Amino acid sequence: MRERISMNMLGVDNIFLQVGDLALALAHYVDGLGFELKWKMEDKGMAILKIGEETPGLIIRVNPAAGNAGSTAAASFWVEVSDAAEAANELEQRGITLNGPPFQIGTGWVVEAADPWGNVVGFTDYLLRPQLGRLSGQG
Repeated sequence: MRERISMNMLGVDNIFLQVGDLALALAHYVDGLGFELKWKMEDKGMAILKIGEETPGLIIRVNPAAGNAGSTAAASFWVEVSDAAEAANELEQRGITLNGPPFQIGTGWVVEAADPWGNVVGFTDYLLRPQLGRLSGQG
């Protein structure tokens, strides 16, 4: 039996869904399902939708490989951790193949790994903007 990973998982960061068309997806999720649009970046083909009063959001991202409406595509989500680089090291030590090295985003760093079916789990930290992370209120 393998030793348990000791990284401190703090909670869900965001949930990502791949879509084929941003306008059609926004019509479905905002107009149809009632999600509130938090922001969109049409030039990046993405939008974030609020999920209640939670900080984590549902991010829809255009991926031409997602196909037409009605097709299925792999999903991805991120979990907040204390340090994404440490998480990457731990995962590699466990034999997990990473999708690539940790990469920087606006709030910190992310490392991602896919399951055998293509679903992606990301581990993200808030080292660049700690006031936004879950650890900000802890001493």
